[in-house]
Amino acid sequence: MESENQTGLAEFLLLGLSENPELQLLLFGMFLTIYLITVAGNLLIILAISSDSQLHTPMYFFLSNLSFTDICFSTTVVPKMLVNIQTQRRSISYTGCLTQICLVLVFACLENCLLAVMAYDRYVAICHPLRYTIIMNPHLCGLLILLSLFISIMIALLHSLTALHLSFCTDLEICQFFCELPQLIKLACSDTLFNNILLYFMTSILGGELFLGIIFSYMQIVSSLLKMPSTRGMYKAFSTCGSHLSVVSLFYGTGFGVYLSSATTLSSRKSPIASVMYTVVTPMLNSFIYSLRNKDMMGALRKLISRIPSFH
Repeated sequence: MESENQTGLAEFLLLGLSENPELQLLLFGMFLTIYLITVAGNLLIILAISSDSQLHTPMYFFLSNLSFTDICFSTTVVPKMLVNIQTQRRSISYTGCLTQICLVLVFACLENCLLAVMAYDRYVAICHPLRYTIIMNPHLCGLLILLSLFISIMIALLHSLTALHLSFCTDLEICQFFCELPQLIKLACSDTLFNNILLYFMTSILGGELFLGIIFSYMQIVSSLLKMPSTRGMYKAFSTCGSHLSVVSLFYGTGFGVYLSSATTLSSRKSPIASVMYTVVTPMLNSFIYSLRNKDMMGALRKLISRIPSFH
């Protein structure tokens, strides 16, 4: 096949979820609704936390950052997909593709880091309650956010810079509704050994190590809870972890599921459908999980909504 250098590429073709013209209007309406719910839900969480002084704690500080990350993650993927569906033009420029890959990696890595930070916060709150305010001081909380952001940006830039050296053949069709790094590597005609090694190495380090850190935190939490004499106190303490556990299960379950199945038997046409779960659905569900399962958040949301002036 004819090989083209990256500088000569005009654009890639995103095949999307379906080529059936009859489904395009349905897909547009469905993903527009999901996107609006994602933005509105997570924005309400941010506003509720910032407006209620009782929620100015490390746990809700990290939650507001997670909500902002979910908005950015969804915004990186969904608007471009909606434009492609509406205009029936599925192309994306080479520069736009690499930019989208970089942003997707930044916000996916950042969400990964924030979930690990939130697990550490719960570990300190339950296992060291008397020292919680000393350990989780504003300086450390801000430092953890900046460190997470720095790590995420560095990893995204590393992958993006290595992708710049790839050469591509005339087949420029990406079997996704957004530019995804593994799909881009599959299209390359040049040697991709280093790119694949880097991809799986960084995924194992970032995803694996942080996930093990979350598991370790909850092992310590369970161990501390079992030592509590009161069942009521045990339930109350663990109830603060319920929402976080649900989000962790959703994020890692869908993320690992997509990449494990894509590496084995998942067909190229089923891969975009599976990717919808962690790029589109998960950011929407996070806002519901943290609001509906948390009495403090529900109370703050009611206060926020009651302040909205009525025009009746």
